[in-house]
Amino acid sequence: MMDFQSSSEFNDAPQMLPPPPGTFVDREELIQHVGDFAVSQGYVVTIKQSKRDRVVVLGCDRGGVYRNRRKPVDESSAESLRRRKTGSRLTNCPFEAVGKKDDGLWKLSIKNGAHNHEPLKDLSEHPSARRFTEREVLLIKEMTEAGLKPRQILKRLRQSNPELLSTPKHVYNVKAKLRQGNVTVCPLGDVLLREDYHRPFERRVVRVRNFKSLRPQKTAVRNNYQSVMEPSWRQRNPPRVPNLIGGRFVDSKSLTSIDVVNPATQLIVSQVPLSTNEEVRAAVFAAKRAFSSWRNTPVTNRQRIMFKFQELIRRDMDKLAMEITSEHGKTLTDAYNDVLRGLEIVEHACGVATLQIGEFVSNISNGVDTYSIREPLGVCAGICSFDFPAMTPLWMFPIAVTCGNTFILKPSEKVPGAAVILAELAVEAGLPNGVLNIVHGTDDIINAICDDDDVKAIALVGPNSCNIGAKNHAVVMPDASIDATLSALVAAGFGGAGQKCMALTTVVYVGSITPWEDKLVEHAKAIKVNAGTESNADLGPVPGYENGNFIGPTILSDVTVNMECYKEDVFGPVLLCMQVLPLISFSVGSHISKLVFVVKLHIFVSQAESIDEAIEIVNRNRRGSGASIFTTSAVAARKFQIEIAVGQVGINVPISVQPPFTLFTSSKPCFAGDLNCDGKGGIHFYTQIKTVTQQWKDLPGNVETPTSNSNGESLQLLNS
Repeated sequence: MMDFQSSSEFNDAPQMLPPPPGTFVDREELIQHVGDFAVSQGYVVTIKQSKRDRVVVLGCDRGGVYRNRRKPVDESSAESLRRRKTGSRLTNCPFEAVGKKDDGLWKLSIKNGAHNHEPLKDLSEHPSARRFTEREVLLIKEMTEAGLKPRQILKRLRQSNPELLSTPKHVYNVKAKLRQGNVTVCPLGDVLLREDYHRPFERRVVRVRNFKSLRPQKTAVRNNYQSVMEPSWRQRNPPRVPNLIGGRFVDSKSLTSIDVVNPATQLIVSQVPLSTNEEVRAAVFAAKRAFSSWRNTPVTNRQRIMFKFQELIRRDMDKLAMEITSEHGKTLTDAYNDVLRGLEIVEHACGVATLQIGEFVSNISNGVDTYSIREPLGVCAGICSFDFPAMTPLWMFPIAVTCGNTFILKPSEKVPGAAVILAELAVEAGLPNGVLNIVHGTDDIINAICDDDDVKAIALVGPNSCNIGAKNHAVVMPDASIDATLSALVAAGFGGAGQKCMALTTVVYVGSITPWEDKLVEHAKAIKVNAGTESNADLGPVPGYENGNFIGPTILSDVTVNMECYKEDVFGPVLLCMQVLPLISFSVGSHISKLVFVVKLHIFVSQAESIDEAIEIVNRNRRGSGASIFTTSAVAARKFQIEIAVGQVGINVPISVQPPFTLFTSSKPCFAGDLNCDGKGGIHFYTQIKTVTQQWKDLPGNVETPTSNSNGESLQLLNS
């Protein structure tokens, strides 16, 4: 990728390179990109020609004064045309960039990337530097209405901006445009222009500081506007969730959508567009553009944005929880926990500076030091599952962007709302345009992200072997505490409707299941099944909403390793019960009680009589991320801890999602990849190590090379 913002930092003069071509969601973003890049290269662009809905042509503005528009009486028409061309600052430079609208998106191409002049040494000398910001135009309007004259207005403007180069004449011009109605000032400081593209230069006189590189735009005005005004996409019925590309929430150009349905009522909550591959490329290009400046943003500044972000999440906790419950169906209590576990990752990201510290070894040879640093990768991406609508996105992008990367997020098409709300809060917290992008869709979008060479790392939580859907076991010894064990099994098996990767789905009883079964059913019956928004709900949704999708807590008894229910992920409120002792029976019976379903399948069960057989059953299963043992025997617990072949072990407690300062681990295929994307492991996942060896010496004669020491001995470390 072309590092255009830093290209001029390491050279004596800017190289005046043309901006890299790309795809943009709208015309303004394309113009902004060209303008930002031009300033970094030592030239300024302006609009030469525009057909607003189809094409825009940008040329190089060399500065200077406008030509004399008066034609001498004795001048021939040919001479007049020649003088007009040579006097025009637009036609003097051949540089030309063209943006065209194609299939709903704007594509940039460079018609002529050459210049016939030297780069500007000081951009403040260019006329564009004497233009006013939107906020200053608002102040000019207010002070004019108060009766102040141009010199008085200018004096007051310079109190807040001592570097302002404008003159009273420029103030007078803005006042004139305000009177003529060519400039409309909004209450929050936005300036709307009435453009006449038959007279493209007129726009340059009024619209000041077109490009934020001359004076960075403040995000406060934009953020206040967003907090006051309800997003337009929410005003539709049903709302169609937008993509976030280059800092703008935009409706997808795709005409195809998927309905997001409330599982408790079957009412449509929103619609998710099946975005196009072009929109994926636009999002990736926006992330590439933002990466250069974002990676050079001090880490303390990035952390401050995360501090603000976590503050805003706490402010909108109720809104997030309600969105999760309406889309996913989980109870409000589970929804709050969903957000809180994700919030822990954001809080962890607030201290990422200390976690990115490298290592330093001085004087590995005389005058030679070596050190390592962690650097961001570039554009990263995250693909989310539906089980934790808030926690899963927060596993991914806060750590990634705080490390200096930019990010493309693909939320689950089943529960997109929480991810969009989090993106709105991230923008409000001050995350710059293009650092975080969202593209909605299904498999085609996932494939487009995975196939894009500019995406350097992908975090995926998805079905089966992709960090979700695990067959986690609980081994219950005969000496286990009955009440404590039953409470743990019911909470871990049915909590969140069993739709979480850390759920205990299978219970292996060492010894007879008889003393446990009836009590387990009794505990399951006590679970209150109701819509997630109801205050007494333990498990949602439930009958009572005749159009809802409800499954009561289900217990399958006497399960064997050969059954499909054991081999495959159920991912619901279903608890499988196995026992490891000889049992042969061929009778089949059933028992149904209210919403608790107990299916007794009396068939042959593998013979076993000890903890060794239970451990073997767990280790043979390829889908287990973790396992727990419930016992009062320290000997049995220690044996289980040592011999069990899973990444996470619980002793008298269920397994759970680990806090961010630890690592998620698994030794089974349910975890694919070499590193974790969340918490402590995320720092390693989203950065790469660079090792630097340096020598600073200025000695006459023989200068010792880094490959030998003072005794002439070879340094194996450096020669290997």
